Amino acid sequence: MARLSTRDYDELERSVRDGRRLSIVRQGRELVVVPLRLFMREGRETIEVRHPTTGDMLTVRLDDLDEIGFIP
Repeated sequence: MARLSTRDYDELERSVRDGRRLSIVRQGRELVVVPLRLFMREGRETIEVRHPTTGDMLTVRLDDLDEIGFIP
């Protein structure tokens, strides 16, 4: 489970606002995505993301992520 600091949450919110890409690792697989929104679902923090090449949408719970990286 990725542990996010206050600074990480700020960066995640900026990425959503500015449409900047993220690198997420889940179950050992890395994926670069564009975050669209951050919200709560069933009491768990969740991000809705879009794959920048295929346009596929994905909903990911933050506590399911192994790692999250912010791409400048």
